[in-house]
Amino acid sequence: MDKILLCNIDKPDSHLIDTYIKGGGYKSLKKALKMKPENIVQTVKDSGLRGRGGAGFPAGLKWSFIPKDPTLRKYLCCNADEGEPGTFKDRAIIDKDPHLLLEGMIITSHAIGAADAYIYIRGEFAFGAKRLDEAITEAYEKGFLGKDILGSGFSLDIYVHRGFGAYICGEETALIESIEGFRGQPRKKPPFPALAGLYAKPTVINNVETLACVPAIIERGVEWFKSMGPEKSPGPKIFGVSGHVKKPGLYELPMGTPLREIVYEHAGGIKDDRKLKAVIPGGVSAPMLTEKDLDTPMDFDSLAAKKSMLGSGAVIVMDETTCMVKVSYIISRFFSHESCGKCTPCREGMHWTTNVLKRLEEGDGRPGDVELLESLCTNIFGRTFCPLGDGAVMALRGAMSNFKEEFDYHEKHKKCQVS
Repeated sequence: MDKILLCNIDKPDSHLIDTYIKGGGYKSLKKALKMKPENIVQTVKDSGLRGRGGAGFPAGLKWSFIPKDPTLRKYLCCNADEGEPGTFKDRAIIDKDPHLLLEGMIITSHAIGAADAYIYIRGEFAFGAKRLDEAITEAYEKGFLGKDILGSGFSLDIYVHRGFGAYICGEETALIESIEGFRGQPRKKPPFPALAGLYAKPTVINNVETLACVPAIIERGVEWFKSMGPEKSPGPKIFGVSGHVKKPGLYELPMGTPLREIVYEHAGGIKDDRKLKAVIPGGVSAPMLTEKDLDTPMDFDSLAAKKSMLGSGAVIVMDETTCMVKVSYIISRFFSHESCGKCTPCREGMHWTTNVLKRLEEGDGRPGDVELLESLCTNIFGRTFCPLGDGAVMALRGAMSNFKEEFDYHEKHKKCQVS
């Protein structure tokens, strides 16, 4: 498959607007500006593009929820927070091909009738924020942003908003709270952002990879996009592979590529030719899979059937020397640290889960600790204000269901079974 989302990143000066235009950039914008906004929405809806941020919600359907009233102010927010461990795909687009994102944002804003758009980028990504600011300046100079874009009558301003590095701000309503200047905590839904989002106005929130798909859909059409991947999850997908593989990196492949192909063909197989033990298919909140699941197509529905999820497409590979109790402790510690503290099951539950895992990992486990972990999971899952607690529990349950004997061994023998 020819690269679509990563086609420019290896070019010299790939971040500059002249390089982007020379490669055919902003042609889709010119085409989209001649289309009726409702036709753009319908095109993206027909393409079957699903959000690449984790939930997999159909992008065109989300756009169609925005009220059509032209007197209402509307916003587009690009989620560039990318705070989940193992996830680094959006950064490649931001750092090396920022105009692809901007073109997708301008087309999307035109489709939903937004006159202002925000890129919410993680505070630590200073280089990416600088690149975006420079790209936005270039786009204004060329007439792709600002008043009356290319004489179309459509106007748009884009702002870069740097967050403070809180994982929860990847959740759409917490992101909105943060842009508005409040502490990044999730809001109660409904109302959903499509009706009452940023500054209580209709708002679409998509992540970087989702918006980067839009120019190609406009340029090449619905059938071309649907020709890649499974019927219900079409299009290209960037998989970020890390962990115990020979060639970690970003791989752009059709949605639905088997996990085995990603690990053994594209990422070169397991480092030092050891045996594969487990794979987290979509960021640390995704329940891990094992050797028997390697032929699973990497798409939303196939992974859901395996009781895991595609998430961000961050594939983390672990070999036979990996202790699953230690992995679970590290993941739990991350979620506990990143809990915003708004609700008790997440704030207190993740704290206790981390404490129990810590003592098991350090050889201080107590009789009943494994059962206590299962009880904590039951009392967190489905009882938290936002999906952070659920994600943490799904990861731990995935490890315990596949490798329960390791947890039992730590508890009984007070040492690790594999290392």
